[in-house]
Amino acid sequence: KKRVGVVAAVAAILTLSACSAPGPSITPAATPGSTSAPSASVEATPNEGGVPKAPECESLIPSALVTSLDSLGLTVEAEPFRISGVEVEGGILCAWADYSVAGEQSQIFGWAPISAEDAEAAVESLVAEQWVREEGPTGPYLTQPEGTFNPARADAEGYGWTYQFGDGWVTMADTKESLLLINLPSM
Repeated sequence: KKRVGVVAAVAAILTLSACSAPGPSITPAATPGSTSAPSASVEATPNEGGVPKAPECESLIPSALVTSLDSLGLTVEAEPFRISGVEVEGGILCAWADYSVAGEQSQIFGWAPISAEDAEAAVESLVAEQWVREEGPTGPYLTQPEGTFNPARADAEGYGWTYQFGDGWVTMADTKESLLLINLPSM
């Protein structure tokens, strides 16, 4: 039942993001045949060493979506951003779920700064793990291969967990479609 609520909340935010209402500027992520990518709208402040500090979970996605997820009784837990088990310094992975229920479905969003060399190594690692690579306008997408995830958790185009790589950043979400909800921090 909560999964339906989460899907409805995401669908509402996707619809609202197409309107010209005030708030974060969100441009849909690239889909096959598309030429658009998420826009930067959240400030990432540098840590010591010049690595941008990840935004908070509540600023990584539109505030209207945070409110919708909260209204469904979901809470967020943050953890380090990882690719193939390797932590990406300065990144964040945010999971909204009802943690009082074992096995509860969740909504996942993540972002991390990444160098071109580390991005190339991460893409190679994911491809070696059989993730499917597709080219997008900002860089490659890597998505779970069909048959390795529950089809009920896929987006309208059949995509599950997906990473999107851009110039100095990588995002991930539990569906490719959900990538468009991520506010890219400006660096």
